[in-house]
This record gives sequence, C-alpha cells and structure tokens, in this order.
Amino acid sequence: MELFKNFEDLWRGVALALVISVPAWLLGKQFEVIGGPVFAILIGMALGLVLRHRADVVEATSAGIKYTSKKILQYAVILLGFGLNLGEIAKVGASSLPIIISTITTSLVISFVLCRALHIPKKISTLVGVGSSICGGSAIAATAPVIDADDEEIAQAISVIFLFNIIAALIFPSLGAMLGMSNEGFGLFAGTAVNDTSSVTAAAAAWDGMHPGSNALDHATIVKLTRTLAIIPITLFLAFWQVRQAKRAAEAGEGAGAAAGTFDIKKIFPFFILFFVLASVITTVFTLPVAVTAPIKTLSKFFIVMAMAAIGFNTDIVKLVKTGGKPIFMGLCCWIGIACVSLGMQSVLGIW
Repeated sequence: MELFKNFEDLWRGVALALVISVPAWLLGKQFEVIGGPVFAILIGMALGLVLRHRADVVEATSAGIKYTSKKILQYAVILLGFGLNLGEIAKVGASSLPIIISTITTSLVISFVLCRALHIPKKISTLVGVGSSICGGSAIAATAPVIDADDEEIAQAISVIFLFNIIAALIFPSLGAMLGMSNEGFGLFAGTAVNDTSSVTAAAAAWDGMHPGSNALDHATIVKLTRTLAIIPITLFLAFWQVRQAKRAAEAGEGAGAAAGTFDIKKIFPFFILFFVLASVITTVFTLPVAVTAPIKTLSKFFIVMAMAAIGFNTDIVKLVKTGGKPIFMGLCCWIGIACVSLGMQSVLGIW
C-alpha cells in the first residue's frame, strides 16, 4: 500500500489528522446533531490558522495531510459500502422510492439552476446538491474525489449541509406536530427531507420523545438508508461524465495531460467507487451479520472524520467565510425545495 511505501513522508501529517480526529470523534458522540466530521473541520481550521504560517510544520505534514484528505477519504467510502445490504434496504424502503426520487431530483435541479444563475463554482454546486439530496457528509465524501474537488470546496459544502442539518433537527419535529403528521408520515418526512444521517436520527428521536410509543426513528432510518443507495448511480454517472470530459479535452489537445494527445482512463476514473459498489454487493450476497458490518461502518465513519480533520487543516477559514454567501443560499433553496416536495408528495400519496 502507498501508505507503507511512503511512511516516512506521510506519518507526521496522518498523525496530525489522527490527533485532531480523536477529540472530534468524541465530541461528535456527545453532540450527534453536529457530528464528528463538523467538529473535525472546525478543530482542523483552528489549528491550521495557528500553524499554517510555520513553514517547518507545513513542510513536515503536507504530504500526510494530502494523503489523509484524498486517499483515506476514498478508503472510508469503500468501507461505507459494507453497511449497505441492497436487498434488505430495497425491500423495506421500496414504498418511499417515489418521494426519495422526487426530493433528490428537486435538489439536483435547484443546484444546477442556481449554479448557472448565480455563477457558483460547479464543484461546490455539485457537492451541495448531492449532499442535500442524498446523505450529507457521506455523499460529499463519495462525490468529492470523483469530481476532484479541493479541500476548501469540500469544507464549504460540509459547512452548508451542517447549517441546515441543525435547523432541520430543531424545527422539523415541531413542524410535523403542527401539521398533524402521523408517526409513519413524520418518519418518512425526516428520512427524505433531512440531509445527514445523524440529524435524521436526532429529528426522529425528538419526535418519538414527543409521542411516546411511536417508532418514527426506525422508519426514518430505513428511509434514509434507502436514500443513501442513490450514492451509487449518481457517483457512477459523475465518474463517467468526468471521463467523457477528460477524453474530449485530450482529443481536442486541451487540459492537463493532453499535450501528448493521449487519454488514460486509469488516471481519470475513480475506481474506488467500484470497490464501494463491490462492498455493497458482498454484504448483500453473503448477508454479512451486524457483528461483522458494524465495526467496519464505525471505521468508515472514523476515516471520514480523519479526512475532514485534514481538509479543515488545509482550509483557509477567512476565505471560506468571505465566499460562503452564495453556497449557503443554494443550500437553503435545496433544503426548502426538498422539504416542500417531501410534504407535497406525502399529501398526494395519502401518507400523512
């Protein structure tokens, strides 16, 4: 593995990300509505603000930080596949598919339109659109390497998703009660209209606390896992789109690597996505027990926290704040659009 081949160059940066990720992970356990990845980005940013001016620290850690933000993030996505039993999720969550497809389509369309209308960078728009529509941080983690997003773009998207996760977890239970939703209806609403899994859990658990005996949490979790499956077709589509664009550039003699007039799919296609799909297939075909998949899922989540720590360390917080207005507005529009479509579809289908 690359990590062992270049251990001497990488270990300092990987160790720094690990040091940041441990308290971030523990804080995420205490405050699940915020989550470990957000704490990791915030701690990484703060530490980066203090240490980035020291040339010796930057030189010693840059290779390992880059490795963690890129490669370990990909390993996290691969391991994430072991938490997806495609058969069970599809069987239990099939009834929610019309609403899931509608909300995902809504978010992607809104992000595409606003990208063009407001001239928001394409990669940030893609990350916000995918993060809003599928499963927040996990979807961003899977998509970022596919579209070759840089650390600041990833941090921007995670920050936007985090903001509306918090708002949704706080207001959706009261909104659902005000609208007179049933336990099943709110579970479906939380599973389709809240971005990140931790916030879906927080919102549904709050509803169950307000309505003793309800099982909205179980229903919301199944719907959310079904929604997570959309990572597979969307990332594969983006991967093939990137390959197509790179091939066109090579044929036209444009872009990096095109000077030689060659096109190498091995350098362009994100093969880790195929391993992610393979992991899901293995879990499905062999029906791996929870005792096997649970530790792998936990390791996957920890790797995401590590990657976000490295991304935070590499992110200029001042620049992030200055450029955050348009992405936040896009996140707001995606969030409102998803919530309205989810409620509208439930009304049409008679699930309330």
